[in-house]
Amino acid sequence: MQIGIDSFVETTLNSGRDPGELGAERVRELLAEIELADRVGLDIFSIGEHHREEYIASSPAVLLAAAAARTQSIRLGSAVTVLSSDDPVRVFQDFATLDLVSNGRAEIIVGRGSFIESYPLFGYDLNHYDELFSEKLDLLLELREQIHIHWSGKHRAKLTGQGVWPRPLQAKLPIRLGVGGTPASFVRAGTLGLPLTVAIIGGEPRRFRPLIDLYREAGRRAGHAPESLDVAVHAIGFVAETTQHAADTLWPAYSTTFARIGRERGWPPTTRAAYDAQRGETGAFIIGDPETVARKMWRVSDALGGVSRFSLMMSGGPLPHIQMLRAIELLGTQVHPIVNPVSVATHA
Repeated sequence: MQIGIDSFVETTLNSGRDPGELGAERVRELLAEIELADRVGLDIFSIGEHHREEYIASSPAVLLAAAAARTQSIRLGSAVTVLSSDDPVRVFQDFATLDLVSNGRAEIIVGRGSFIESYPLFGYDLNHYDELFSEKLDLLLELREQIHIHWSGKHRAKLTGQGVWPRPLQAKLPIRLGVGGTPASFVRAGTLGLPLTVAIIGGEPRRFRPLIDLYREAGRRAGHAPESLDVAVHAIGFVAETTQHAADTLWPAYSTTFARIGRERGWPPTTRAAYDAQRGETGAFIIGDPETVARKMWRVSDALGGVSRFSLMMSGGPLPHIQMLRAIELLGTQVHPIVNPVSVATHA
């Protein structure tokens, strides 16, 4: 089972500091985090596209290319690329270039996004939310297969045989579909035979089992091999020397972020009691000491019928850099060997 980290590259709001200065500092920290993740043997580091003041992640491919030049083995991906409000040609070119810079370590997770700022920013109508995604995903998959493209749709100028360059080093640039809880999204991924990343950020993970079964059944009906119907999980998580320390460290960052989002969306205030409940045996959060985190990963995997990868959103808000580095170290040096003892023994 692969283990990775997802980041939105959060920064501190209302600090009074110059935004450019603060952003440059946060990017330096991010690159140090990715370098450490590479050194301690984590499998992937992904950056999610956002267009908000608190996130320095509007251009994941640029940040990932900087990380590629400073790392050796770790895979580098988006989590997610908001394809509905982007140009698939440009997305393909950016990640093909990242694949060249990284010597074949690039991945794309595409989705519709959990925030909507990018739609008006780039001139797209939210009334076309699903139609935009479906059409642009179709084009992105064509770009992966063909150099010279003949394609037409409603929301982009048609292509009449133009070549799209550069081509990635990997024979087939990996593309995953990132989903929340919409059944149609699971069916779409299965029908297309695309690997799936499921965002489980609350509730009980086992409630996603029927949706994952739906994904696998749609893939089977479409004629895709079972081994191609791969499931990964994106979850809120954190690791420290003790479970209590992990919970207490993440709570201020988590509560700050979700209180802000809650005010925007009309959710009730977040509470420590609710947070602690999600850390329990059946909850969605993967927070604790290394053994607790590893055990929770296997429990969730079993509940979902098998998971190939866990990517932890370890901050959920601006955590002190030193605490992030320690969590990354523990995730790679202690959690990963517990989850994958055979591969570690073989490597040794």
